Amino acid sequence: MKTGKAWNYGDDINTDFILPGRYLELTDPYKLAEHAMEGIDTNFTKNFKKGDVVIGGRNFGLGSSREHAPIALKYAGIEIVVAESFARIFYRNAFNVGLAAIECPGISKKIKTGDQIEIDLGISEITINKKVKLKIKPLPTFMLTLLNENGLVPYLRSHLNEW
Repeated sequence: MKTGKAWNYGDDINTDFILPGRYLELTDPYKLAEHAMEGIDTNFTKNFKKGDVVIGGRNFGLGSSREHAPIALKYAGIEIVVAESFARIFYRNAFNVGLAAIECPGISKKIKTGDQIEIDLGISEITINKKVKLKIKPLPTFMLTLLNENGLVPYLRSHLNEW
């Protein structure tokens, strides 16, 4: 179970909001993390605490196909992004780097920044302020495996001999 403060950014959060393009020359994931969400919230990395959760509405992560955006979020200490829906490439890139991308219908309208949330992937449920419970879309077994193994590359390294 994950518990943290919610940071709600609404619909259509694009990859340039998550990590502005001017930082694409950076290769150190921790340097990328210093600029997470800078395109929409310049104080995010100062205020965010490990365990907090980014919330989005529809189409979170639209825009470019680069992995920089989910890498920046992950290395900033974000373990889970919950949104009503994700742009397809962002969704896959998130799991590839070991960042959970969880779909929950209606979440952006039922939660505000500062709310406390608990996420239980085992029962596919989110609890807001210890009162409101929302069902989340269950993750396929393989996606859970990728998260447990910290992404696609570590997964491949540990399972290569099985092929």
